[in-house]
Amino acid sequence: MIKLKKLSHLQQEKHASLFMITISICGWLVVIRSFFNVYPPNEWYILGLLVIYLVITEYFPIPVWRGFSTINFPIIYVIYLLYGTSYAIVLFAGVVLLINLMQRRPLRIVSFNPAQYVFSFFIAVITTEFMMTNLTGLQEGTLSFGLTKYFFVLVLFYVLNNILIDLVLLIRPQKYTAKAWKQKSLTETMSAIISFVYGMLFFFLGSQNRGEIDGFTYFFFFSPLVGISMLSSVIVRLRKEKNRLKALFSITSELNKMLPTRKWLGSLKYKFREFIDVDASMFWVKGKEKWDCLYTDGLINQDATLSLTDFLQFEKMKEPVCYHDGRKVNGVAANCFSKDLKAFVYAPLVIDGETVGMFIVSRSRTKSFYEDDIQSIATLANQLAVAIKTRTLISEQEKRLILEERNRIAREIHDGVAQTLAGALMNLETIQMKVSSKPEETLKLLDDSIRKMRMILKDVRESIYALRPDPTARVGLASAIVKKIDTIENVHDLEVSFEIRGKEVGLSSLVEKVMFDTFQESLQNCMKHANATKITILLSYQMEHILLRVKDDGVGFSLFHAMIRARNKPHFGILSMNEAADKINASLQIESKEGSGTEITLTVPKMGVEGGEANDQSDVS
Repeated sequence: MIKLKKLSHLQQEKHASLFMITISICGWLVVIRSFFNVYPPNEWYILGLLVIYLVITEYFPIPVWRGFSTINFPIIYVIYLLYGTSYAIVLFAGVVLLINLMQRRPLRIVSFNPAQYVFSFFIAVITTEFMMTNLTGLQEGTLSFGLTKYFFVLVLFYVLNNILIDLVLLIRPQKYTAKAWKQKSLTETMSAIISFVYGMLFFFLGSQNRGEIDGFTYFFFFSPLVGISMLSSVIVRLRKEKNRLKALFSITSELNKMLPTRKWLGSLKYKFREFIDVDASMFWVKGKEKWDCLYTDGLINQDATLSLTDFLQFEKMKEPVCYHDGRKVNGVAANCFSKDLKAFVYAPLVIDGETVGMFIVSRSRTKSFYEDDIQSIATLANQLAVAIKTRTLISEQEKRLILEERNRIAREIHDGVAQTLAGALMNLETIQMKVSSKPEETLKLLDDSIRKMRMILKDVRESIYALRPDPTARVGLASAIVKKIDTIENVHDLEVSFEIRGKEVGLSSLVEKVMFDTFQESLQNCMKHANATKITILLSYQMEHILLRVKDDGVGFSLFHAMIRARNKPHFGILSMNEAADKINASLQIESKEGSGTEITLTVPKMGVEGGEANDQSDVS
């Protein structure tokens, strides 16, 4: 079955090429025949003006009914009336050939397009002249005769031209849908109507006795058509470029929003289509052990795979590579695409000189990627490279934060639970030796061990609580503080007061977490070391910053000695609170003296993004 399908595909390609070659030969034979019938023009400046207009209208097609069409038939017909069929055919073929060469079309298209236009026009003129000689009731030279002849040539030209194109599209392997045929037919019909209206205007004005018709007459008559053609085409191209830039901005914005998520690429499929019009695309990313395909769209061969050698070729690419004709050279990943695709662009994602990904796009028409297209694809690849780099940094930061949190928990267990447990174990061993000889001392040691075991249990519960999701993420900063205070008051004999000043605003998750961790650590220090009986907490939302203050009436301490101890024996205390404050550009102020209590103040500057779901500038940078 696979072999038959391959033969059918090749046969369709062969038949389409054969048909195009046949029409090309017929058309160019007509051109050669007409060329030998060309004579020097009498009014060459009028002919030159018409040729210039013909080039402009051919190069700048007018947007018509969701498509584009060249409104150049009135100019061709005027050349036919003034200089004959041979001039019209030769100039028509030459101008279309020139424009196709300027647009770097494939050779078979460059040969076919002028030929099918000329062949259609030649048949239309011959048939119309034969019909007009057999029509009675129309006198040559009258307005009705001219309009009738123009109508027949116009209709026959558009009908024959569209039949030839439809035959090519039907014979070739690529699917030609009824929707595409309807769209093309409506576009060409509107083009024919515009050409007929302009022709009617030409014959009507020409029938009026307004004096001699010179070059200025043709200049002013065709200037609106040429001007509309140029202006509308330029506007459409600018609008298309604007839409592409808008799509690129949308892709960049979506990448920035979705990078923290794991499915950061899934919803960008339609954005890619808006940015660059292709028939298929694939996106590969280099992992630690292998290359992974993260994205496919369009005419893709899902069963195809790439070898290790192919991926090594990916890694060697540092610049975009374009294969204009896939039948000759198509790159290492061509088997991943449908056989109908002919042109390929490989855009590597390069970071610090290393290729970390590959974005591949393809089209069904050969030589369909222009320099602007390749630059746009390279720009998109650069955006994806930045996204991959950012995603890698985010992943590394997550791993680092997890490692830091593990180290913090290990230090807390070592400094708190482990030491208390070791002391309780020593007491139990002593009790075991003295239980019979010194019962009173044994009871004291037993009471002390029970007290230490209770402390261990409390510390373990607090460590388990610390491993849970950050409470501010669930209920917000103020509610988390209130909940923590209620828990402390139920367990400890402390008087805790909490006051909120100013209008409460939403803060980023990182700011709320740092503020809550600072509050929680200050509260733990009050309970463990300060021997405080009263704690006052203030959360103030001020004009330029947010202030959190925790004040106790405990024994206080020497800040200088505490810093020295913290450096020699690090634990989650003053140094860690300082480091956390630096992450959000906040300032931490500690005021304490031995015997005078402690006051800890955290001042967080507003970043201008409060009140919504956003990240802090310091965190983003």
